[in-house]
Amino acid sequence: MTQILEINGLTKRFGEKTALRNVSLSLAKGKVLGLIGENGAGKTTIIKHILGSYIPQEGSVRVFGLDPVKDPAGVLGNVGYLAEEDGLPGWMRVYELQRYFQGFYQNWDQAYAEDLREKFKIDRKAIIKQLSKGQRARVGLMAALAYRPELLLLDEPSSGLDPIVRREILTSIVRAVANENRTVLFSSHLLSEIELVADQVAMIREGEILFCDTLDNVKQSNRRITLRFNAVRTSAPEIGEALNWEGYGQEWSCLYSGNTATLEASVSLLDAKVVEESWLTLDEIFHARSAPKVEHA
Repeated sequence: MTQILEINGLTKRFGEKTALRNVSLSLAKGKVLGLIGENGAGKTTIIKHILGSYIPQEGSVRVFGLDPVKDPAGVLGNVGYLAEEDGLPGWMRVYELQRYFQGFYQNWDQAYAEDLREKFKIDRKAIIKQLSKGQRARVGLMAALAYRPELLLLDEPSSGLDPIVRREILTSIVRAVANENRTVLFSSHLLSEIELVADQVAMIREGEILFCDTLDNVKQSNRRITLRFNAVRTSAPEIGEALNWEGYGQEWSCLYSGNTATLEASVSLLDAKVVEESWLTLDEIFHARSAPKVEHA
């Protein structure tokens, strides 16, 4: 199976609030998908559908070709999950936690669990509730990885952690899992870090997917342009696929996400020329697309 995850037309409402609106996503085996969005945008709601915790009101969710609500054993036995709130039993010692999970997962690899524990410098006799937040994150990641799941779900796992722990999660671990031909969905608002590891990026805003594409395509199709007009303008020009105009007089700048041919045609009709063009970071793209359209005259 090449598609590990397929979500089609997913809609979820909580009372009068629409948390997800016609969401469609797919994730191929061995790839890392970075799901970006502000708090409350719908990232965790998507992940809870993947885990089978929520029943779709409209649309469908398939993981390994299975419905996670109807076949939780077939799905959850091959999914590793790590969230910002680790949910680990605080009274256990680390080695007791390993035994606990070993009883649940027949694919648990104790040698691999020990390798991870040693790599993370975690005392096997340490009581979990006495560990720091960063250490608990390492223990949670060890537990999520040690049975070698086909799909790893990371829901804001590095929020509030120091840069060293975040780098461990994002570079050495996430990429290592992908290199084993496993699959990762990583939800975060730390965009500079997603930019380091993601093959694919999806942006969600107020429950809707704004775009989902390869990281290269997203960065190449979004750029900041500056136009110089032959005459003074008192308002922003109208160009399709242009966001967040800023400027005055004869020079105006915007984020542009269309193709070059369309831009050239629009600029020609407006009696202007492109005088500056630059590529954007993922963080800049996110903030430009999240912000309301603003015109400055």
